[in-house]
Amino acid sequence: MTQKPTCLIVDDETDIRELLVMTLERMDIETYSANGVEEAKALLQAQPYALCLTDMQMPDGTGLDLLHYINEFHTGLPVAVITAHGSADNAVCALKAGAFDYLTKPISLKQLRPVVESALKLSVQTSKSQPNTIEMIGDSEQVRFVRSMIEKLARSQAPVYISGESGSGKELAAKLIHKNSSRKDGAFIAVNCGAIPENLMESEFFGYKKGAFTGANQDKEGMFQAANGGTLFLDEVADLPLLMQVKLLRAIQEKKVRMVGSTVEEAVDVRIISATHKNLAEMMDNDQFRKDLYYRLNVIQLKMPALRDRPSDIPLIANVLLAKLCINQHVAVPKISDEALSYISRLAFPGNVRELENMLERALALCDGQIISIEDLLVEDDAANRFMHSSFNTAQVDELNLTDYLESVEKKAIIQALNKTNNNKTAAAKLLGVTFRTLRYRLAKLGLSKETDADFEIDSE
Repeated sequence: MTQKPTCLIVDDETDIRELLVMTLERMDIETYSANGVEEAKALLQAQPYALCLTDMQMPDGTGLDLLHYINEFHTGLPVAVITAHGSADNAVCALKAGAFDYLTKPISLKQLRPVVESALKLSVQTSKSQPNTIEMIGDSEQVRFVRSMIEKLARSQAPVYISGESGSGKELAAKLIHKNSSRKDGAFIAVNCGAIPENLMESEFFGYKKGAFTGANQDKEGMFQAANGGTLFLDEVADLPLLMQVKLLRAIQEKKVRMVGSTVEEAVDVRIISATHKNLAEMMDNDQFRKDLYYRLNVIQLKMPALRDRPSDIPLIANVLLAKLCINQHVAVPKISDEALSYISRLAFPGNVRELENMLERALALCDGQIISIEDLLVEDDAANRFMHSSFNTAQVDELNLTDYLESVEKKAIIQALNKTNNNKTAAAKLLGVTFRTLRYRLAKLGLSKETDADFEIDSE
């Protein structure tokens, strides 16, 4: 006979305790009740539980006091905090302190059931499997930290804000949080907030009823409904207009949405993960992003490191990306030469992993099928060939370290490209096989450009 899951209910109001007990027992969950923090601690010492539901305010302490105690002495026990209606700050504080989720009074079955079910799934999942973050490639300290954060965040329902440059892996991190969470069987819906026309945003997010506007010939669910029971990833959330920010805030706080053309709200069980490469704090200070929404989204922040900040991972990532490209193109995997790996490990990659992948895709098309050399990476660069075949004497080694030498190689390649294109930076970038943005960055980095946009003179050797 399967043992029933157990839940500890902590609330000083008898009627709420009885309501919760009655509801959970109908869900075939064995319940234990406490009327305050101290009684709850005694029950926690007596036996293990799969879930704890606690009120925020009690005569002998707060739900946060109990949460801190559980985090210290009963690690892994999911805690859902019950807050008064409209107490958004309390809910955010609880989530920041490590609460699994929160419930608002008056508690409805539609709100309670998904929280309890998610917590119980997490308890079973934790005992049976280990987190899987293998897709986050690398062994640097930065990546190990990101992996550990993903594992922690997967155990919560708290909103997560992922910051980082374009191409640094923000969506991958969001997917891994979802994949390792109790919501993994639900949908992962990714939305690029900057790609939706402003006049369609509300209907895209919340859906619409038949007849709500011209062309609405039938009911259509929005992305919140599609992500019900799963995770909604809001990419480039900074691009949301202010009016939509207000409506998103309400949906997150109330856990309810109203379809365009409808008069009633419906409960949705969605975890929000948001991301942007922009500085939300700066936008908030400039009144471009609502403070209340910022604090709702940024309950826990995960910062993705730039590729240039973890150069030791670049060779490993490059080989994994190359293997993936070869599988897609049904070709044998060539070897990346040691010189080429050394070279790309020194690049800044403003476009991060995405830029590295583009570089490798181009090199795969240019190489001989056996080895990818610096020539294949730089495109038509005689200086790269000289780098491969040149030999240092002792004086050269003493006077010039590898970084300086590689920069000199790169500088010659850029100068050559600019000479061939009569200083047309767009054409030079195309010739070099990099983005215009990357070329501008390298020009500044190597001291080949001025702060103005005026053309500069090239000293070709």
